[in-house]
Amino acid sequence: MGKLDGKVAFITGAARGQGRAHALRLAEEGADIIAVDICAQIDTVGYPLATPEDLDETAALVEKFGRRIVASIADVRDLEALRAAFDAGVAALGPCQIVVANAGIHPIGTMGDRAAAGWRDALDVILTGSWNTLQVSMPQMVEAGKGGSIILISSSNGLKGHTDGSGGWDGYVAAKHGLVGLMRAYAWYLGPHHIRVNSIHPSGVPTPMTMNHLFGEYTASTPPERQWRLGNAMPVEWLQPEDIANAVLWLASDDARYVSGVTLSVDAGSNVL
Repeated sequence: MGKLDGKVAFITGAARGQGRAHALRLAEEGADIIAVDICAQIDTVGYPLATPEDLDETAALVEKFGRRIVASIADVRDLEALRAAFDAGVAALGPCQIVVANAGIHPIGTMGDRAAAGWRDALDVILTGSWNTLQVSMPQMVEAGKGGSIILISSSNGLKGHTDGSGGWDGYVAAKHGLVGLMRAYAWYLGPHHIRVNSIHPSGVPTPMTMNHLFGEYTASTPPERQWRLGNAMPVEWLQPEDIANAVLWLASDDARYVSGVTLSVDAGSNVL
């Protein structure tokens, strides 16, 4: 018996990294998965985004757990495309009880005439994309009348901030902070329907978003007297995607059935620095 037997989870940004880890952990505990990812490049992002082959690999790995998956290419900025992907998943798998708004980008280094585009893309993908994810999933969850769990993947940068001064990093921090307000508003709004809404705030996780030359150049250029601000209180450099996925599982399960409106830091103490 798994903690999520008989449940369906909708996960954005599921092709690789944290999104894939969430999909696999929930599938391991019995959930069927509706997975979406853009699987295309965004001009302001200086590292490669996921590919259709990445999304296919996520699907194959979920199926190894004996679970069903409907995987679609969709941009979270496109409300109607996202709705179509969600509706196709529900039609194939049944009503959704778990939502993980995970899709995100980090347009680091977007300076000068690229700053405005970086700011806009970060806000559109992270904050508007999460709002879109709520809009397409929430009505069905309310109508089904079975409660549920919505989890917004924020960041340690959603509780504290630093930046390289670029539009993209500014937008990333602003959007991740914005998710906290969105989460708290919907925890209140959906509470009467037994739908819980929470956010998770990881510190550094080694995914393509952080394991690239742009992020490396930023950390290397940060003055030594400010390096402490980038680290963790515990003596670990990185958390693993599975660490965040375990927190997602807990919030998705009945083990957290009365946990709502919480900013859950999974950050090795980063936010006490």
